[in-house]
Amino acid sequence: MVSDFDLWFEDLPARNRLYNARASVADFEACMREYAALSAQAKARCPGVLDVAYGPGEDDRLDIFPASAATPAPALIYIHGGYWRSQRKEDAACMAASFTDAGVAVVVLEYTLLPAVTLFDVVRQVRAAVAWLHRHAADYGIDARRLHVCGSSAGAHLAAMLLADGWQQALALPRDVIKGMVGLSGLYDIRPLCATDVNDWLRLDETQAAALSPALLLPRTGPQLLLAVGELETRAFVHQTLHFHAACAARGLPVRLVPAPGLNHFNIVNELGRADSLLFRETLAWIA
Repeated sequence: MVSDFDLWFEDLPARNRLYNARASVADFEACMREYAALSAQAKARCPGVLDVAYGPGEDDRLDIFPASAATPAPALIYIHGGYWRSQRKEDAACMAASFTDAGVAVVVLEYTLLPAVTLFDVVRQVRAAVAWLHRHAADYGIDARRLHVCGSSAGAHLAAMLLADGWQQALALPRDVIKGMVGLSGLYDIRPLCATDVNDWLRLDETQAAALSPALLLPRTGPQLLLAVGELETRAFVHQTLHFHAACAARGLPVRLVPAPGLNHFNIVNELGRADSLLFRETLAWIA
């Protein structure tokens, strides 16, 4: 494992400070209002099929925004962040209109928030959602052979957990069901969180955290990966992305970093809703 980028830092107070995403911006509530407003605007422009059940649970739901171009179309599956304990898919569709206009369907997943369930349960939910979409893709004009996943923060962790080997066979999926991943400001080795304030709802010991750390579960071969982290983020989130990038490259996986100048932990995802942004253009080219 490549370990040039420190994820633990000098002591526990430093870890608590550097892994505190909310405190990294001057006005967290303003960031959330913008996030929700951009999602509402995108959904007003791009009506979708909402609250489709992918499983029996109350939170086993997803929203599908079909591509406006010819079908079957590739799909971008988006998994929201919120440190696994907050946010909802309803506020997480800012990219729906930009991608569907460009011929890419968008699917936004919901999952049960911690601590109502464990993180192991959430990973199973996300994998079940992918299995459901693979089976039903044609019903929504989606090409099941071109499923890509994207996540922000905790959502990037969940997206990266789809890269691991071994779970696909149990759900009757091809090993390469995910053709690519975009990770924004992700958490890829979550062992350093075990003693921090985050563990109040994460509730993991270090052995469990290792079993849920994508950086420790890299596949033998894998899809294309695009990673980005905001210039204005804390060292913890910057190091998480750089560490994961180095680990993927050392494994021989096709991975690239996309610069995100002037962006913070929360507005980086909004770039996917702007057709003129570098992150949108790079993601669209990678899907194509």
